[in-house]
Formats: sequence, structure tokens, C-alpha cells
Amino acid sequence: MSVAVALATSFACGLAAMFVLWLVSLVRRDVSIVDVWWGPGFAALAAIAFAIADAPGARGALLLALTALWGLRLGGYLAWRNHGRGEDPRYARMREHHGARFAWVSLATVFGLQALLQWFVSLPVQVALLVPGSAALGALDAVGLALFATGLFFETVGDYQLARFRADPANRGRVMDRGLWRYTRHPNYFGDCLVWWGLFAIALATPAGWLTIAAPLAMTFLLLRVSGVALLERSLVRSRPAYRDYIESTSAFFPLPPKRSRG
Repeated sequence: MSVAVALATSFACGLAAMFVLWLVSLVRRDVSIVDVWWGPGFAALAAIAFAIADAPGARGALLLALTALWGLRLGGYLAWRNHGRGEDPRYARMREHHGARFAWVSLATVFGLQALLQWFVSLPVQVALLVPGSAALGALDAVGLALFATGLFFETVGDYQLARFRADPANRGRVMDRGLWRYTRHPNYFGDCLVWWGLFAIALATPAGWLTIAAPLAMTFLLLRVSGVALLERSLVRSRPAYRDYIESTSAFFPLPPKRSRG
């Protein structure tokens, strides 16, 4: 199977999965389930590419394992976090705004768009699996694994620390500024970014890997300017006045010492 046909196949499978998820969302009247599928969807695309590939080798197995680890952890965490909370306010506002048209709007702008983004961002993994090149692991694989591990640490520990903070009733209405959150306002998004640059570094060890550089760039842009830092902070500034002070003292993305302690 050619690379183009293989990528078209994975895209079709991703769309089909999102369509089924959309049907479930109509029954449940809850579009938030798409967020839970975000991570596992990447693992599914990697598994499809791995199954199609002629000889993915050790690097292919590594990419599949890393993508599955990241995706399933994220999906499991979001499923646990969102359980019993109802539809995310973002989607609830969309539902109210579009009224009877919301079902079809959500199919295109939520489920369809996320299917496209999943497929595009996962291109480094898919292309590296489909065009594996040398089977021997080397320096780029080590660099990629180190970036991935650091990113997964920031994501996992950041999520854990925030969950513990929110679980304490005494912290209601307060701003989380402890642990990793003392050094970056978004350790989870920073970690997510590192994960995908790490997977891209591994893909660079394959002949066509460099062609997929737009994928980690797109993920970085989404995290910083679209669905990550920018979107969340607009909401937090409105709902928590103390967040403005947190912005003044703490790096937005890259971990840095708090300004108040720099002397």
C-alpha cells in the first residue's frame, strides 16, 4: 500500500470514529466526550499506521508505544475529571447560540475539525511508521525520547497537582500557584508541546520525517494561541481577579523562576 493511500485510510478511519462519537453525543446531549477521545484518537491513528506499515521495526514500536502511553493517559485523566460534570461550558454556549442547528454545526466544527487536527498533528508518527528507513535507533531517537519523557512528566505531574488543589474545598476560588504551577502557568500545555516535538525528533530519524515539521508547529500554535493558553486565560481573568497577579509573576508557558523571587 502506498503512503498516500495509507494516510487516506487512516484519515477515513479517524473521520468514521468521530462520526460515531458525534452520534453518541446526540444521544447523551454532551459534546464534551470529544475531548476524552482527543488523546486515544492519536493512539488509534498510530495503531492503524503500524498495522498498515510493511516493516515498522524498533522505531515504529517505540513510536506506537509512546503515542499510546500519552494518548491513553490523557484520555483516562479527562474521563475521570469530566465524570459527572455535564457538558463543558464552551459547548454549552455553542449549543445555546446555534439552537436547533447545533447538532450539524457540532458535526463540522467540533468533531470534523478535531478529526482533521488529529490526523494532521499525528503525521510525524504516521509517516515515520510508513517510511521507516534505517531500523537502528540512534541519537535522534534518544533526543526525542528525552523530550517526550520530560513533556509527559510536566503533563502528568501538573494534572495531578491541579487535581489535588481543586479537591481541597479550602482552595475554592483561589489560583493554583504551587508545584510546577509556580514556574509556568500551564505545565500541562508545555508538557504537551514537548511530547509532540519529541515524537517529531524521533520521526526525523526517518527519510521523510522532516516533511512533517508543520505538525508540531501546528500543535504549538494551537496550545499557545487557540484552544490552550489564550482561551483558558481569557476565562480565568474574568472569573478570578487574583489571576492577574499570577500572570504578572509567573511565566505563561516555558518554566522560569517566579518574578517575585528573582531579586
